[in-house]
Amino acid sequence: MCDVIGKAHELSRRQLLKQAGATAAVAAAGAAVPGAAFGRSTPGDNGAGQAITARAAGCRTQLVLLGVLGGPLLDTNMHGISSAVQVEDKIYVVDCGEGSWSQYRRAFAPESPYTQTLSQLRSVFLTHLHSDHTVDYNNLLVLGGPNGLSARAANPVQVYGPGERGSLPPVYPPGRPAPPVMAPQDPTPGIATTTTRIFEAYSSDLNDRMRDAGQPDPRTRILAHDIPLPASVIANANVDPAPDMQPISVYEDEVVKVSATLVNHRPTFPSFGFRFDTADGSIVFSGDTAPEKNLVELAKGADILVHEAIDPNWIASLFPNPNEPTAEAIIHHLLTAHTTIEQVGVVAQEAGVKTLVLNHINAGTSHGRWMQAKENFSGEVIVGEDLMRVGVGRRHRRSSEVIYR
Repeated sequence: MCDVIGKAHELSRRQLLKQAGATAAVAAAGAAVPGAAFGRSTPGDNGAGQAITARAAGCRTQLVLLGVLGGPLLDTNMHGISSAVQVEDKIYVVDCGEGSWSQYRRAFAPESPYTQTLSQLRSVFLTHLHSDHTVDYNNLLVLGGPNGLSARAANPVQVYGPGERGSLPPVYPPGRPAPPVMAPQDPTPGIATTTTRIFEAYSSDLNDRMRDAGQPDPRTRILAHDIPLPASVIANANVDPAPDMQPISVYEDEVVKVSATLVNHRPTFPSFGFRFDTADGSIVFSGDTAPEKNLVELAKGADILVHEAIDPNWIASLFPNPNEPTAEAIIHHLLTAHTTIEQVGVVAQEAGVKTLVLNHINAGTSHGRWMQAKENFSGEVIVGEDLMRVGVGRRHRRSSEVIYR
């Protein structure tokens, strides 16, 4: 296994702070620090996204990037993290970041009646339960009915995501007073319980609409499932959140097979990467993760690896004093639970994928800086942009029944 993946989990707190401090020193010396301008997002400034999207036209299977911004910081030009796999007229969504359903409509149903917006949605897959990946999930649950799910009595949308964590994460840095616990009776629910709680939180609205406007019970149109881990996978959320494992089957229908594996986004657990296999090829989503050998195994030989990436220069620009306790905790998370530009190409090369698509990226970093991932990867590197499409496999004759943007 590649050296970067092996060493990514071994960084000490002193090494982390030294890395962040060294990058901050470069910034102070006058080097350009991408990310200093938070209202400016530059990945698409070179027009590459339009050409890549045009190249995808006619492909039966397409990756659609609904939003590529890693959170929780908001940006005026990029939407929260969310992607889709489109196979003919069937759509599968991965993660529901800020603005994802408005972006979904722009991508798939810009001119159709609102009542048909979600008519093609088959399933939703959530990599983990951080808010920047789930904040728009409630919109699907609460607004889905009027936007196309009311007619889905026979084929409700299936949602798959992490199960219960099982224990609270430790406080970092060690010795810091523990904060109060939110919902102490059940502080770490999985997606099935989270879905129930969202329905309950909006019960006043939903009861009104069912009783006054005749809308169907949304709990019959969206079914949420915790992804079970095999008995052979012994995981301790606070020790090793991604023990070695083989990919597991999550979902299968007539056009796509979805498998998953645990990835290392400590302290979050469970965190998943997903692989979609179709007749045209395969697309893998890393979710949020440090360099992870389970993910490499999942992505072996894939056509497209959609992998998160973070710019250490941007981290340094946020924290000019990395020794401050709060800054230290955030830096520790950013550098141990994510994959840097310098690391992501190594992961893609080890997996032997054809194309690396960077997503979950921070605002402000230039296209050229992101493309430095190419230094460690022999395939094609694409810097993700909102509403970009990437084709998989050969082009097919368009069907009048398929909506292409």
